Amino acid sequence: MQISSALDVTAKPFQIGAKPLPPAQWIAPPRDLAAYLAEKHRLWHAVAGTVFMAEPGTEAAQKELLARLVAHLTTDHTGIWRRYGNLVTLAGAPAIDLDDQSLPALLRAALLIPDDLVLMRRGEDGWRLAAASLSFPSAWSLAEKFGRPMHEVHAPVPGFSAGTRNAELITRMFDNLRPETPMIRWNWSLFGDDRLHHPEGGHPERPRFGDGTSISHAFLRVERQTLTRLSDSGDIVFTIGIHVDPLEALSSMADGALRARALHAQIAALSAEQVAYKGLTLERRLLLERLTEIAAAAG
Repeated sequence: MQISSALDVTAKPFQIGAKPLPPAQWIAPPRDLAAYLAEKHRLWHAVAGTVFMAEPGTEAAQKELLARLVAHLTTDHTGIWRRYGNLVTLAGAPAIDLDDQSLPALLRAALLIPDDLVLMRRGEDGWRLAAASLSFPSAWSLAEKFGRPMHEVHAPVPGFSAGTRNAELITRMFDNLRPETPMIRWNWSLFGDDRLHHPEGGHPERPRFGDGTSISHAFLRVERQTLTRLSDSGDIVFTIGIHVDPLEALSSMADGALRARALHAQIAALSAEQVAYKGLTLERRLLLERLTEIAAAAG
């Protein structure tokens, strides 16, 4: 499945937009699963301290997450993941030993799937980022967000900082989330390359997608985000599935014209603050012009 083609183009940016998700669809494997997992293994060996962090005391919740994930993968995706005793195998990637104590349980879980895994825990200051395997960030650093409550994690996002209505709605949604009813939402961003590991954003005063006169290398980066409460610990698992396509790929999709027009409308409607957060200030006009051209060609 191409994640970008499943993007809900009716969802407006900078809104929560979470919807119930059938549990059997918790994880949605991309077409190039092996490549994602190979990159995760590479990053773990190259920059382990930047892609994995966990608070002491989260070990039981990590194991609960691993058990729930393995049950889901080997029940709802039997054509891809199979379990043989303590080993989980998948085509094109190393098998994972579920009892390998040299790796934290959360990392063992993350090395099974393309998605990043974030464990949220309720405390006096609200829900905080208590543990995470974050290989594919979209312009943010795990070290900067680790241990912080949600309103601080979201502080740079327009309309989501402490005291805003969105911050209150997120807390209420987390508090009311039920283990049997996961939630899903979508997010998108635009980058000048297709790297999966992207902790840095673009320079605000330099063109991102070309030489400043045209759009030559824009990539649509889509995040498939889910929220699932763990039954025993009560912690919440936040998954982030990344898929990157050239913006030009919209022209070859059956409904590419619709999607190009929808993205055009969303970018055109952003406030100056929102445009700056997305890193599009310098090139918004050029992007809108290119999306108009893509829509015309695809239509």
